Amino acid sequence: MHVKPVLVRRRAAGPAEPAACGRRRRPGARLAAAGAAAFAAAVALYGIYAAIHPLNWTLSAVDLGVYRSGGLIVRQVRPLYNPHLHAPLYQWGGYGSLGLKFTYTPFAAVVFALISFISWAVLPDLSVGLNIVFLAAALWSVFGGLGYRDRPRLRLGATLLTAGAVLWTEPVLRTLYLGQVNLALMALITWDLCQPDTKASRWWKGTGTGIAAGIKLVPLVFIPYLLCARKFRQALMATIGFAVTVAIGFLIQGPDSARWWFGGLFFSGGRTGFTGWSGNQSLRGLITRLAGSVAHSQTEWIIVAAATGIAGIACAAILDRAGHQVAGLLAAALTGLLLSPISWDHHWVWIAPAAAMAGHYAASAARSGRARALRSGAWWLMAAVIIALYGGWPGSLWGEPRDLGAFSLGIVWLPPNTDPAVYYKDGDRPWFAEYHWHGMQLWAGNAFILGGMALFLVLLAATSTVVIQRRAARRQRDRPAGAAAGGGEGQDSPDPADSSPRSRALCSRRECRLRRG
Repeated sequence: MHVKPVLVRRRAAGPAEPAACGRRRRPGARLAAAGAAAFAAAVALYGIYAAIHPLNWTLSAVDLGVYRSGGLIVRQVRPLYNPHLHAPLYQWGGYGSLGLKFTYTPFAAVVFALISFISWAVLPDLSVGLNIVFLAAALWSVFGGLGYRDRPRLRLGATLLTAGAVLWTEPVLRTLYLGQVNLALMALITWDLCQPDTKASRWWKGTGTGIAAGIKLVPLVFIPYLLCARKFRQALMATIGFAVTVAIGFLIQGPDSARWWFGGLFFSGGRTGFTGWSGNQSLRGLITRLAGSVAHSQTEWIIVAAATGIAGIACAAILDRAGHQVAGLLAAALTGLLLSPISWDHHWVWIAPAAAMAGHYAASAARSGRARALRSGAWWLMAAVIIALYGGWPGSLWGEPRDLGAFSLGIVWLPPNTDPAVYYKDGDRPWFAEYHWHGMQLWAGNAFILGGMALFLVLLAATSTVVIQRRAARRQRDRPAGAAAGGGEGQDSPDPADSSPRSRALCSRRECRLRRG
């Protein structure tokens, strides 16, 4: 009803309109150009670093080798496939000098069978390029979920700028180094859950998350999050997607699937390596290192994990229902990282969308004027701390540690750590280096999990603010009409269909006014 007068006033602006439009478009174009330059510079620096160092400093794709080996076993390619074994995938001797086992689901091996057709001569380099693409794709989806879907140049600029900033973080570099699948799964989940809710997407949204969980089990944490956020159809589709992956695994790899699901392999964290190793940046890893034993940390971890899981899922659901979909999504992802018995350093690639979210809220607060300058500064500080804490700082700052091999980027590798081969040979031993950290070694060696716990507390604080504001809004809505100040026909009445009012806990006042409009 009110569109026509607005259009008339805009037409009346006459010659000034093109200039206004130009001013409106130029910031997006400038941000896109700056983002492209930053991303190109980050990729170029990575190429230069790779060119001037030995190959094993930037690429030792042992995890990719395990994936490919699992795929070859599914294809029954000898000598990896042994027809005399009941479960050849999980009774396989292992990859490389460490004898790394295949620790993923049978469905994952079926997926990896596809990549096993690619020659190993090109596969590691191809994985580096694809992982960089997956990083940018995940951030593109995140910025779409943050409201940039109808502003493509701003979205492109923000995506490339953030990708350039986080490319040189340790989790991302470590994923490139090992040929890991983390960035691909993150891209799949963010694309799936950040899609707009339309009549078409409502029939399949959530399926991608279920498929991701069928490859690595940790994304299962998103199902209770979706249920608590009352996104029942998405939770159902995620569950169906996961169930289909399990069925495919039994159909193609029956004995291996029986061993994986019914033999307890899916819950055997120690099978993937030493739980107390410095590379395990989970609550279980932290508690194990402090307890000085894998066995003696079990009870404490279960108690802490249960409390963290309940608080984290509740936090994610409340943020989502308050209108902060990406914040809720990241809260659920962070909960999964904290809960999982094994969260290797490269699993923390989720800090990339976390930095993107912090930058978004900082920019939104800055546009609302001086009154929100402090809030904007706090969000910018959070983004900077995330990038700095998880940064790929050169190992030369602390003498290039030799106990990890050629890769020593990131502060988590500052303290001494146990050679994984020793654990595979001798099992848990009280003289392992991680059990004897002290002083700065404790802070540096647990940096990623401590940073995740700090971010978890920030999200809990934001959730508490959301709850308080929603209760205040509900009390205001329930007040008698005559008791409201300035009550009358000119006052807008609340929409009874709106069961989840937008909160100002994370966004600026101007942004929330625009959302309510």
